[in-house]
Amino acid sequence: MRIHDFPFAPNPRKLRTYLAEKGLEIPFVVVNLPGGEHKTPEFLARNPMGNLPVLELDDGSHLSESLAIIEYLEELHPDPPMIGSTPLERARTRRLERLAELGVMARAARYVHSTKSPLGLPPIPEMAAAMLEELPGVLAVLDAEIVDRPFVAGDRPTIADCTLFAAFEFAKFAELDVAAVGRGFPHLRRWHEAFGKRPSAQLQL
Repeated sequence: MRIHDFPFAPNPRKLRTYLAEKGLEIPFVVVNLPGGEHKTPEFLARNPMGNLPVLELDDGSHLSESLAIIEYLEELHPDPPMIGSTPLERARTRRLERLAELGVMARAARYVHSTKSPLGLPPIPEMAAAMLEELPGVLAVLDAEIVDRPFVAGDRPTIADCTLFAAFEFAKFAELDVAAVGRGFPHLRRWHEAFGKRPSAQLQL
């Protein structure tokens, strides 16, 4: 197996963090995202949607979408559990991961690409303003969830941490401190600072 990705993009960053937490070593093939390599016929043959990351399997087939890749690897390597050990744990972790991706990462990514896009996209001030207006709602929910938790879903890291950390880090491209949006979110700041010290958070190119 090998993974096609661009390490600074949020979903590849999420997957890299997950792999590091699991202790899994899978070779990476870096795709030149700013150079448009993800739009070439060769890459589109691997993933017609043109997004990253993409897992290339040993039989030559491909699996796209970061969460699908993570779920597949989690089934192959269930220890340590990164989604949960019981049906209820898994449901709660998946809920938080979806809040992190759809609520925070998606909005942070739109903000970045509407202000200082690393892909060179033109600024869209009204989009950036809308994202800043929408972010506090979901951040407040997550901030309240982790008041007494070292990690997003409990006392050990899960895929929810990987997704939320990737969102916070990608926002830095536009000098956006996610934990300071609105009135600020102290529990998310405490979590982000602590998670950022973990070996899995140290980006390896």
